[in-house]
Amino acid sequence: MTRFLSLILSLALAGPALAQNVGEKPATRDWPFSLRPVAELQNPWAIAALPDGSVLVTGKAGRMWHVTQSGARELTGLPSVQYRGQNGLLDVAVAPDFATTREVYLTYVSRGNALVLARGRLEGDRIAGLKTLWQQTPGGRGQPGGIIAFGPDGMLYLSVGDRMQPDTAQDPDNPRGKILRLTRDGKPAPGNPHYDKGGVRAQTWSEGHRNPYGLAFTPDGNLWEHEMGPRGGDELNLIEPGKNYGWNEVSNGRHYSGLPIPDHDTRPEFEPPKLWWTPVIAPSGLAVYEGRDFPQWQGDMLIGGLAGSGLALIAGDGSDQLARWDLEMRVRDVAVGPQGQVWIIEDADDGALYRLVPK
Repeated sequence: MTRFLSLILSLALAGPALAQNVGEKPATRDWPFSLRPVAELQNPWAIAALPDGSVLVTGKAGRMWHVTQSGARELTGLPSVQYRGQNGLLDVAVAPDFATTREVYLTYVSRGNALVLARGRLEGDRIAGLKTLWQQTPGGRGQPGGIIAFGPDGMLYLSVGDRMQPDTAQDPDNPRGKILRLTRDGKPAPGNPHYDKGGVRAQTWSEGHRNPYGLAFTPDGNLWEHEMGPRGGDELNLIEPGKNYGWNEVSNGRHYSGLPIPDHDTRPEFEPPKLWWTPVIAPSGLAVYEGRDFPQWQGDMLIGGLAGSGLALIAGDGSDQLARWDLEMRVRDVAVGPQGQVWIIEDADDGALYRLVPK
């Protein structure tokens, strides 16, 4: 019996470490920064930092502003969007070579309820030559995802939510619940796990996601994603090609009805999160810190919280939540500027853009 117990113990110790629930770690009002209001904006959704230190901010109702030291100027040339519930004008990202191309990438939910990826150019106070690069077929309901990240490989990564139709996240021929890897023209990227199969499978980098509102690369080249769980179980995931992250077969949360969902540790074929939150923080926005304003955060991740009403600092290797600050506002997005400026936006009809200033 003693030998049997020793064997069981050794196998347990040799197995993979279980993900850590950091949702029970309390938030603090002791901030290492102050919040400087920069601009009042209607229902802002996403931030993109420009090389000159200014920022672009989308508004979910279909508006966009270029915020500089002289104020916020509203831009024209934007698409018509479905502004309802979680849908509207979503993410904005600038091309890695923006300084020469002036290219701006947008995601939005169209009037036909499809998630759309589009590209235009910032010319003065307008987005010129807006062109659709990729469009979701079929569309869906809420939970669109729509986050854009450019990889060190030059490819464009796009998160697509399950659109409140959870079973489709496990359908390899449906883009819902996937992270796509595309060329900058919106085509399937060579080297994708199922590139030769065509269709959605050729575009897919990973699958089994619920409501992914954060996507970013750390300096070591790793791609990180976070997504909102159902009733508990918000996740931080290290994204690897071809992996399935389990939704809706597994989750560390429960159905809204209260019925259980099997935990990740019951299904080893699915990739578990590195960290998870119960109670939830409703993560929204993900940025990797590099710069001079907060040198102690170098290489770490910043995550906004809607239900969490603040900002979380996550170790760059995803091993722990280093801090969480209660800002008494729903933080929709966070971005880091070229010199290390940190920007956040408040999720509200009468929202605002803030800069974090070191104390």
